[in-house]
Amino acid sequence: MLCARHSDPMPEDTTITVFDAARALAFIGDLSMGQPIDHSLRTAWLAGMISREAGCNAPQVEVARHVALLRWSGCTANAQEFADFLEDDVLGRRALLASPQPRLHRPHRAPIPGPVVAMAHIHCEIAGDIAGMLGLSPDVEAALRAIFEAYDGSGIPGVLRGKDVPLATYVVALASDLEIFSRLYGLDEALALARGRANSLYPEFLVEASSPHAREWMKLLDSPVAPWTGVADQPASMLRRVGLELVGDVSDLKLPWMTGYSRRVAKLARDCGTQLGMNEPLRQRMYKAGLIHGIGRAAVPNAIWNAPEPLPASSMERLRLVPYWTSRAAGQIDGLAAEAEIASFAFERRDGSGYFRGRSGMSMPLEGQIVAAAEQWVSHRTRRPWRPELTEAQSLARMHEDVEAGRFDQEVVTALLACALSGTPAKPAAPAPGDPSLSQRELEVLRCISRGDNTKQVARALSISPSTVRTHVERVFRKLGCSTRAAATLKASAKGLL
Repeated sequence: MLCARHSDPMPEDTTITVFDAARALAFIGDLSMGQPIDHSLRTAWLAGMISREAGCNAPQVEVARHVALLRWSGCTANAQEFADFLEDDVLGRRALLASPQPRLHRPHRAPIPGPVVAMAHIHCEIAGDIAGMLGLSPDVEAALRAIFEAYDGSGIPGVLRGKDVPLATYVVALASDLEIFSRLYGLDEALALARGRANSLYPEFLVEASSPHAREWMKLLDSPVAPWTGVADQPASMLRRVGLELVGDVSDLKLPWMTGYSRRVAKLARDCGTQLGMNEPLRQRMYKAGLIHGIGRAAVPNAIWNAPEPLPASSMERLRLVPYWTSRAAGQIDGLAAEAEIASFAFERRDGSGYFRGRSGMSMPLEGQIVAAAEQWVSHRTRRPWRPELTEAQSLARMHEDVEAGRFDQEVVTALLACALSGTPAKPAAPAPGDPSLSQRELEVLRCISRGDNTKQVARALSISPSTVRTHVERVFRKLGCSTRAAATLKASAKGLL
């Protein structure tokens, strides 16, 4: 018989500080870019130091730090486009960052490949929107929307140059170059490469202001105690609270067919906890764990996620690391430590056949068992590029097979299925005052494109013409204030429309 275990009191809500949300998004971004999981934190600290030496005031220093944390927050949104362009979206990005050639730079104003423009546009729109959703300053949002612009006008899309580009964009680009190149090639080579990019990607005065202090900064970065500040030392803008759902939504953007996936796992885990009589703090903790259970997916290229099962051993080895990366978030994001630990059990099984620990029996905490069962049910009921979603009957049969094989606990699965099969519809979010509502047809089109359907697929699914689909998409974008499928999906998820 399973018993709900009590724990220390915790806030009975699903919010976190903006600082923890930014760190979680930085963590996802670093995994997406194939970087060490402290890359953005180190870059943010360097950006603050560079800003000070360049004579920036306190608000400007704060902007540079925030931009550095969120610089790669748009990476999940264009992961599929990157995969189509470079095959491996993770290793491809890692190679781009490691290259001493100017990043996303156009020598002699060579034409920009269309896919590159599209990827940059998606990335910048999402990163800017995230800054707005976190309530950060307009200066942070502006810098993120111009994150690939260059000092000499040769960036992407290349519509800004010189002083028209936000200073924080330059500061963060230099900080990132110093962090990556010093790690890969040594500090002397990193400074040489930065000087080679002076007055090209960023203004020379930033390089000159940084060079005399770079060696000391790197020593501090590599000291046993990381120099970046803790939550208590953050400005008021970072101590506000925001819904953790944003982190789950951004994580799910990596794969169009996973739209809403983390929210569904979170809700089902929480409802299962209610069915089992668990207390409110534990239910909320499982809900949060469900929202972040998939943040480690960013480390695995889309080509693997989109491949039909069974996967080859090499691909499975990368998948086995997904919950490992989630567990690593526990040590980096103070406000999510307990939830990340629970979330890291999402792929474990009671018979020891799961991953990454291979835990079995009672060595799996009850909360972890519930999140794992919820994830499995949602996985069955989610379509993949190679198969439709499983029917209710097929999903039930597979869950019962897992119980009989000892992979899940009978009581947990019984409670979970009682919730999953209750037929209670999700309560839609109430529209904000003055928020232009979408028509029923526009909602249907939005839900289709959010799952990655193209115009012809939407037309076929809804029995309308492709031109009518395009008209509805234009209206949806206009009403939501966006210009890409990814941005529409993120905003619609935040409004509870999906």
